[in-house]
Amino acid sequence: MNWPSHGSNPQYLYGAMGLMLPEDYTDFSANINPLGPPPALKEKWQEFYQEIFVYPDPYATKLKKRIAQQEQIPDQSILIGNGGAELITMVARMLAGKRVLLIQPTFSEYEKACKANKCEVLYHHLKGPDFELNQDELHKKIEFADALFLCNPNNPTGIQYPGSTIISLIEECEQQNCLVILDEAFFDFLVEYDSFIPYINRFSNLIIIRSMTKMFAIPGIRLGYLVAQPTVIESLNQLQSHWSINTIALLAGELCLQDESFINMTQKYIRDERKRLFAFFKNNEFDVSSSKVNFYLLKDPLLNDQFPLFEFLIKKAVIPRHTFNFPGLEGRWLRFAIKGREENNALMEVLADWRHHH
Repeated sequence: MNWPSHGSNPQYLYGAMGLMLPEDYTDFSANINPLGPPPALKEKWQEFYQEIFVYPDPYATKLKKRIAQQEQIPDQSILIGNGGAELITMVARMLAGKRVLLIQPTFSEYEKACKANKCEVLYHHLKGPDFELNQDELHKKIEFADALFLCNPNNPTGIQYPGSTIISLIEECEQQNCLVILDEAFFDFLVEYDSFIPYINRFSNLIIIRSMTKMFAIPGIRLGYLVAQPTVIESLNQLQSHWSINTIALLAGELCLQDESFINMTQKYIRDERKRLFAFFKNNEFDVSSSKVNFYLLKDPLLNDQFPLFEFLIKKAVIPRHTFNFPGLEGRWLRFAIKGREENNALMEVLADWRHHH
């Protein structure tokens, strides 16, 4: 079966299964902020209209300055991208033909982008249900790699790796002349998180990628940024198309970063809903990953292959993210986003129905 490679756009999932997409469904497959975009974005939306008559700033000067001020780094250490996916693709182009180490299971775009650029892809597999990052085992593979992609908190598990472990990995990679691409697409959903951006000055081998589409619920606009030492930014600049980021995205980015209270409100909401959901899963004997963010892995331990549960949910118009294309998972888990309270209630109701019959 030709499974869709990402969440969202459920019509393709139903099509692959030979089913009609129901009129009413609840999509848990995309890890987007359930609170939607910041209210200020809707309030200012009409004002954006007049800006579409003007070419976007190819240097994204205003947005860069805002990020630089927020993160206390120079503008020259920042690259704005058309979503995290574009930035991943650009890094892969910079790494063309080199050996890249991926820690699986993880975001599928790393492998796709690296293989498209003729990289030799090496793998290190983490074992569930803990998906613990064992540095001793990883050590043997780092010496053979030119670059390491590390997603923290990780997608699809939602697990946050210890900061001390990440610093130790960056140090080891520096000794081995190995780049570390740290993808922090979901860092702002964490209530407690020590940023690694201050380490940019210390480590020339560190590249940090951040998405703005997840927290601010703007995946249709596409926006993200990358932080690294200026020499790395200069190299990546050569690989980016002119006017890669549209005017609306740049304006939206500036506006979103002004609203810190929105981020705090989101973090509290996600934490409270996750606690409520996980208590239900435990009471109904479902296994769940130790996620710290707005999505998690779930499985029925009575099943090895989760396809029967997946199919049951799909036919109930509840759409999880399949894991058939995640190496190391291969359908043995399902991924769910944390949604609105009513939607989460609907999920628990359907899972209770499943457990009643199984």
